[in-house]
Amino acid sequence: MPAAYAQEANSSLAGDIKAGLQEEGLTGAVWTELQPDGKIVTGAAGLKNAASGLPMQADTKVQVGSVAKVVLALGVLHLVSEGKLTLDTPLDQILPKLALKNPWQASDPVRIRHLLAHTAGLDDLRFWQAFSTRPLPDTPLADAFGHGGNLLRVHARPGSRYAYSNMGYGLLGMVIEKVTGQPYEHYLDTQVLQPLGMKDSTFAFVTQTGPQADPRLAMGHFERGVTQTAVPMYLRPAGQFTTTAGDMGKLAQFLMGDGQLQGSSFIAAPLMAALSNPVGTQAALAGLEAGHGLALATRDRHNVLGACHPGTTVGFRAMLCVYPEQKSAFFVAFNTDSETADYERFNRLLMRDLELPLRPPAASGKPAATVENWEGVYLPSPGAMSSMAWVDTVFGFVRLKWDGDDLYLIPFQGQPKELEPLGGLLFRASDRSAPSHVLMQADGRYMFSDGLHTYERASMLRMLVLWGSVALGLAGLLYVLLVGLWRAVRRKLKRSDQLFAPLLSVVALLLPVPFFVFQSFLRLGDVTMASVLLAIVTGALPLAMAFGLARCWRGRLQAHGLEKFDWIALLAALQWLLVLAWWGLLPLVLWQL
Repeated sequence: MPAAYAQEANSSLAGDIKAGLQEEGLTGAVWTELQPDGKIVTGAAGLKNAASGLPMQADTKVQVGSVAKVVLALGVLHLVSEGKLTLDTPLDQILPKLALKNPWQASDPVRIRHLLAHTAGLDDLRFWQAFSTRPLPDTPLADAFGHGGNLLRVHARPGSRYAYSNMGYGLLGMVIEKVTGQPYEHYLDTQVLQPLGMKDSTFAFVTQTGPQADPRLAMGHFERGVTQTAVPMYLRPAGQFTTTAGDMGKLAQFLMGDGQLQGSSFIAAPLMAALSNPVGTQAALAGLEAGHGLALATRDRHNVLGACHPGTTVGFRAMLCVYPEQKSAFFVAFNTDSETADYERFNRLLMRDLELPLRPPAASGKPAATVENWEGVYLPSPGAMSSMAWVDTVFGFVRLKWDGDDLYLIPFQGQPKELEPLGGLLFRASDRSAPSHVLMQADGRYMFSDGLHTYERASMLRMLVLWGSVALGLAGLLYVLLVGLWRAVRRKLKRSDQLFAPLLSVVALLLPVPFFVFQSFLRLGDVTMASVLLAIVTGALPLAMAFGLARCWRGRLQAHGLEKFDWIALLAALQWLLVLAWWGLLPLVLWQL
């Protein structure tokens, strides 16, 4: 359908989206609707570039971040369908030199199916993989895994738990290159995109300026219309993809088919049936249907159940959802990456316009008599980034509380959720229509999952110790800062004072700030003046506290007034800093996180 006709036929939706863009502070959007009769309807609203004022067109190219994983997964499944690969092929058979550290290697090696379904137990990514200006468009994919160490440590038994992993899809890019003998971008462009008729799409690096510029590509933006051009990335198989609304409509058509292209099998039918069907995880075995398949995740929103994949990249956001039962789908992309905008409102608009039938909520049922045994504090297992495990532990916990009728999920950050029992150990959140959570137990450990996150109960004593450590540490540092400055103002802070070195180390934390202010956030994971200074001043903190404690000991007999409490504050601060060092967060070396 021509873009102009599509926009005219969709004028009401276009008006609603245009109003939404203005209210949410977003620059522009393109979208696709796949209707039950097979018609692809595209539209656009807002601006292609806030600086130039050019309008967004329905055929404007956009970047869609992790939605790229859906197409890459199809490329892998095409290789499987051709017999060049199997879902159960161990990763180390294809990439034997990979520094994979899998404690379950003998019984449960990481397999291709685990990488596709995000159940390999790998970290999502590392700081330096996401924020760096070092990679080039043709940087070898192996460079994303060149830091060694525990980068590719498996944190959960492969296949048992979902843990979203950009690194996993980076590895799949390497698998494609090893199996086909060609760059993964070329293989996917020629062997997947071309057969699908997606002629305006590519996995090659495309940007808005310079040698790889495409004038049809929309400019990326952040809040307040700040523009941002696309940049190369280390884990590009996981999120580098340029496309159009029309091409995404063709992709949606294929995703809801039987894997046939022009009368021939492109992807085997059983593989197509498993695109959004979670298999083998602890949650799936416990009866929860929500989760991630080989390419998409089940998504239960607004009383409609579909299969979706979101995407975020520098300056862009996107969402692809297919509804096979209704033979409908939508895709929407925004050329603004905002932390405050309500992107879900646009999903609601598209779902409403498609007139998707609403599902009645699943009927309630009698819960298991043992539900109260699951009460307690839970931690993500595994977390997204093992290098930030301390942060997940101290601030990422949730609490389960059973009141005899309903189960309450109470996060430290965010709104509590009321979970209605559906029978046994299955529960449904109030904003879902299908079962959304399941309680589980394995090897004496209590767990629960929503299909896309698994939490394991933590020792309350351990949590109290960690929380107490934080409270004491912050109190100690605050004492050093306030009392030290008070003495300095009164000119009583001499070099021999036990708070002199500790105070300097705390104040020195301000040194990297101006360098970070004038440095692009895209360089946060690079070795720069700002990051080097940050590593130095954070590394000096515990040394300065220990030095101050030593001076307290030497001068303990001469201490008077507040000085008698200096050692307590320094000890409180030092214990927390040592805890952070034990967890790998001190010194704070951004290029290793």
